[in-house]
Amino acid sequence: MATAATGISARQSQTTVESDTSIVGVDEGLIRALGVRAFAANIVNLIVGSGIFVLPAAVAGILGNQAILAYLLCAIGMGLVTLCFAELGSRVTRSGGTYAYIEAAFGPRVGFIAGFLIWFGGDVISGAAVGVLVVDSLMALLGIQASALLRGAVLIALFAALALANIRGVKTGAKLVEVLTAAKLIPLVLLIFAGFYHSDPQNFAWSGFPSIQDLGRSTLILVFVFSGTEGAINSNGEVKTPATTIPRAIMLAMLIVTSLYIGVQLSAQGILGPELAHEDRAPLAAAAGKAFGSGGRQFIATAVLISTLGFLTGSMLAIPRILFAFARDGSVPRVFASIHPRFRTPHIAIVTHAALGAALALTGTFSALAVLSVLPTLVVYFGCCVATLKLRRRDNAAHTPESFRIPGGATVPVAAILFVLWLFSTATLMELVVVLGIAALAYTLRTVTRWYEHGESIHAIR
Repeated sequence: MATAATGISARQSQTTVESDTSIVGVDEGLIRALGVRAFAANIVNLIVGSGIFVLPAAVAGILGNQAILAYLLCAIGMGLVTLCFAELGSRVTRSGGTYAYIEAAFGPRVGFIAGFLIWFGGDVISGAAVGVLVVDSLMALLGIQASALLRGAVLIALFAALALANIRGVKTGAKLVEVLTAAKLIPLVLLIFAGFYHSDPQNFAWSGFPSIQDLGRSTLILVFVFSGTEGAINSNGEVKTPATTIPRAIMLAMLIVTSLYIGVQLSAQGILGPELAHEDRAPLAAAAGKAFGSGGRQFIATAVLISTLGFLTGSMLAIPRILFAFARDGSVPRVFASIHPRFRTPHIAIVTHAALGAALALTGTFSALAVLSVLPTLVVYFGCCVATLKLRRRDNAAHTPESFRIPGGATVPVAAILFVLWLFSTATLMELVVVLGIAALAYTLRTVTRWYEHGESIHAIR
């Protein structure tokens, strides 16, 4: 999965949004050192997360042998959205990613709501989903059929331990990230090759065509494993020649990820067949077990545990800093910007993040939480697609030099908007209410904080 936006504010970037230029905001003091290969590798690393280890079963449970259709459709739709990211990234070159893009087009209040949606919806809820997967993977590896009470106790202990470790100032080095990335990719590639030799051709047979509703619902679930580009583009301010590097890197990364995901789904489907839909906690481990025996199952289960635990550890290190930055910049109460007097870490933000993640993890399964984390992210995707059209019109009105522009006029942004709206149409009423609730909470928090702590009138708050 993806994973996590940094929520860097306009104050952090030390720039102003220039409404009459095509290249909006340039970070001062940052070295532009990321080329196409490095930036594409970072995108792949952020997209290929924990979800691909479990969601093949969820998609197979809806579409059966036709699950590949959802992957293709999601890849096309997400390709359209990321093309909008590519154009925006060549225009808004300061750090901050989707937060900066939406702020450049619609102002700081809408920008904060977008940042809050990415933080709470895309990061806190997705962290809860991954926490569930960590515990399920651990139980599968140990061969334990855990009761709800034991599972809940392990979840709470997991989040508490990670919070305590990060309050004490634990840091994750680059070498550890490389090792954990390899732990994700190597087992997936090996499983794809195993599928060539152990698949049953009958497991690919189709009977009819899935309904549009089922296809949409499964595609919505897969957005969880295809998202992550929004996290990588937060480093826009450190990319060489962003007008060319960002579009090329995004398209290269999407090609690699799509090929990997389709290969994994086909391999698991070919090996397990109808059984895949019932292996909802460790489907790839089950496929490896059938292909290689108990040793293969243990290998994949261990890789899943390492990968998910590594992601959750990194998330607990980085994501509370977004809440800290919101408080530092005056959008949420100052208490969340508190620094521990001994360890010099944002302990209130860390504890809050861990408590929210643990509470959400206790309430649902991985698939349910994955969908809940996708919907707020889709709102931000929608905002970015609309921002593409708005900033393009602004540039035309100002007669400024053009940066990268998606071919085909408004076709791609409009198609991306329609794709996002279609996915929203497959969501349940309760899921939509949750998204509206997060957005309303963000608006209320910023309004009340600016009024109470900064003395701004309600009408003057922007």
